[in-house]
This record gives sequence, C-alpha cells and structure tokens, in this order.
Amino acid sequence: MGFLESLKNKFNKKDDKAVYLSGFKKSRSSFGDQLSGMEYTYTGINEEFLEQLTILLLESDVGIETADLICERLKEKADEYPKLPFRYAMSFLLEIMKSIYEECEDLPIVMNENGPTIIFLEGVNGAGKTTTCAKLAKMYQAQGKTVAFVAADTFRAGAIDQLAKWGERLNVPCIKGRENGDPSAAIVDGCRYAKEHNIDILLCDTAGRLQNKQNLMNELSKMNRVSNKEIEGAPHNTWLVLDATTGQNGLSQAEIFKQATNLTGIILTKMDGTAKGGIVIAIKNKLKLPVHFIGLGEKPEDLRPFDLDAYLYSISEGLQDAK
Repeated sequence: MGFLESLKNKFNKKDDKAVYLSGFKKSRSSFGDQLSGMEYTYTGINEEFLEQLTILLLESDVGIETADLICERLKEKADEYPKLPFRYAMSFLLEIMKSIYEECEDLPIVMNENGPTIIFLEGVNGAGKTTTCAKLAKMYQAQGKTVAFVAADTFRAGAIDQLAKWGERLNVPCIKGRENGDPSAAIVDGCRYAKEHNIDILLCDTAGRLQNKQNLMNELSKMNRVSNKEIEGAPHNTWLVLDATTGQNGLSQAEIFKQATNLTGIILTKMDGTAKGGIVIAIKNKLKLPVHFIGLGEKPEDLRPFDLDAYLYSISEGLQDAK
C-alpha cells in the first residue's frame, strides 16, 4: 500500500475527520488543489517542477529553509526513480513532510501524579490565549478532571475579567491577579488554591509582552520559580499559543519565547482562518517543538489534539486521485 492510500485509510477511521476537513479547507485550496493542478504540466521532478513547488511551499508558509529541505529530499528521490509518475511524486512529497516533522521526537504532555498539573499558556496579545484556556478547560472537564484558572495576564486591560467570565460559564474557579500587579503573586495563589481544593489541572494565562525581551525573560523566570516552589516540577507543561494567521511572524515570536522560557509545546489557533497550513511543518523543523493542539473553529470542541496524518491528508485531499 502506498503512502497516499495509507493516509486515506487512517483518516477515514477518525471520528473527527469532518472537523479536520472543514478546518483545513483554506489550506487545502491553496496547497492541495494547486499541487493537483501541477499534474497537467508535470514531466518529472526537474528544475522547473522544483521551482514551482518551492513557490507553492513558500506561499503555504513552510518557510525557505524547510522548503529547500523538502525539495532537496524530493530531488534525491527523483535520482533514485528517474521516471517517477506524478502520483508517486506526491506520495513521496507528503512522506518527506511527515519525516521532517517526526525527525525530532515529540515531548509528551506531562501529567503530575502527585498533585495538580500546572500548565502555563504563553504568547503575545491577540494570539488567543484566554479563549484557548477556556477550550482546554472544556476538554479536560469532558475527561472528568477538575480545572481551575489563574488570570496572570495582569498587564492587559480586560484580560482578568475575560478569563473570569469564561470561568463563570464553565463553572471553573478563577484565581485573579491584581491589575498591573505582579503576575507571580497570582501564580502562587493559584498553586495554593489548586493544592487545597484537589484541582487536577491548573491553567495559567500569562502575559506576553515582547517590547522588552529581558523583562519578559525575568517575568517568566520568576513565574517558573514560584510555581516550582509551591508544587514540585511545576510548571509541568509550558505551551506557546500562536495565531496561525501570522505565519512567519509567529515563528519569530516563538523563537523569542523559546529563548525566554522552557517551552514544551505549541498550540496553533485560527488554523481555519488561514490558507497557510504549512506553518505546522516549519514550526517543528525550526523550533523542534511539538504542536499539541490546533484550533479549527470557534466552538470549544474545535480545539483538537494535533494528528500529523490527519493534517497531511486534510491539506492534500484530492491527490489520492492523481495519476
């Protein structure tokens, strides 16, 4: 069985395939449909084809380094198979994208077996941290876990009230920081509340100011220290929330946060709002961090655990019919 058929078979067994197909509709039209269109002028994996493919990958926000790597490996395949049919070229292309993502082993999500699991959500304003907090809470509640919020984004007007309102809707306690106050104080209060009330998951919505990298590093370092002092091993997970529509700018943000703190994973929001789905591969190749969750719509259930095979199928649906 070829790689394209294998992808299709795996995808068809998924319960949430409709969410994936809907969420990646824009990316599929800009990547998969354009790839399919290249079949009519295809004469082999030559310089002209690779140039077209590079442009398409860049338009999909794969980034120049990752695009060059993909094309280089595809050219190596062409050297092995000089008369490669278009269908097999596409199969190799997706297989190469999968292998690049998997070259660096994913860090697992850590669950604290001896008390509350502390999760820091970081990212710039507007990336969707607060809404993502709410969606994660809904997901963990569905798993039978107790959840609490910490509103530690004390510098953004309205951020505390916004998270508190989500807490009211979801029946999730919200430990509030003082406006313009020390976010670490809110983290301490949240950790103590979680211990006293046997909370399973503590979701901490942190500030994301990039104006001064040193201040950001000092802030995040202090939050890490105080949480670990309250609960051993905390924060157990530190996830960067990135707006997928910002593309390569999001990658630049991620690199700053990675220098400032010990990131363990990425959450990509607003994937349904962008045609540039290739950012997933670029993130893993450049940052060596796993994409844990992706936002494929507005509803809480549209925040999905990331599935590499479902992603590859969703952005390339239709290539299975290539000749």
